[in-house]
Amino acid sequence: MDLGLKDRVYIVTGGTRGLGRAAARELVADGARVVVSGRSEKSAAAAGAELGGPGQAVGVVADNADPAAPDRLIGAARDAFKRLDGVLISVGGPPAGTSDIIDDDQWRAAFESVFLGAVRLSRAVAAELGGGGVIGFVLSSSVYEPIPGLALSNAFRPGLAGYAKSLADELGPRGIRVVGLVPAHIETDRVRELDAHTGHADAARARATAGVPLRRYGTPEEFGRGAAFVLSPAASYLTGVMLSIDGGVRRGF
Repeated sequence: MDLGLKDRVYIVTGGTRGLGRAAARELVADGARVVVSGRSEKSAAAAGAELGGPGQAVGVVADNADPAAPDRLIGAARDAFKRLDGVLISVGGPPAGTSDIIDDDQWRAAFESVFLGAVRLSRAVAAELGGGGVIGFVLSSSVYEPIPGLALSNAFRPGLAGYAKSLADELGPRGIRVVGLVPAHIETDRVRELDAHTGHADAARARATAGVPLRRYGTPEEFGRGAAFVLSPAASYLTGVMLSIDGGVRRGF
């Protein structure tokens, strides 16, 4: 199936590792060009080179919480590729912890990176896109059900999903789509860290796997292929959707 991605240009934040990196890799594999962001010069440069280098991928140092990040990323896409067709907004998960131990500074930092940074970037990209453009958000299964020990994610991810639904209504008349990707138990460093945080990583993984109908963790590549599809012109009538990529964990309709 031709996804129609050839020569289309996407910004992928958090594209130097984890789910963002997996999505960027699949976009490039189907012919797209990408601007990927990371928090260090080394990681951004390495990701750009691994994804094909100049003409195919550009790595940019940017933090989603930085108000200057949208202009930097959009400018990089315009300078390198002369166009912009969409964005996938991915940010590393906020620190684990329960509400009784998370202080005000941690709440503010998570709000800036997970929520406000995503809103700010989506707003800036929306102003640049024309019909056929797309804005995607990498969310979490905490959108649907709180995850024990992840109070920050439980607070901000559902709010971002609600914002995405509102944005889909607002941008739809301009032909711009908005989609959410809702992963669970994908084999990334973040998930391994959360398993280890329990103090019994193997037992935590066994419990989680038992709750997955497919009885395994997903691979980053599986997430990336799902992301590439919903961001592509092949998904041109999908907007306002929250696509669960979770092996069947979410059982509600």
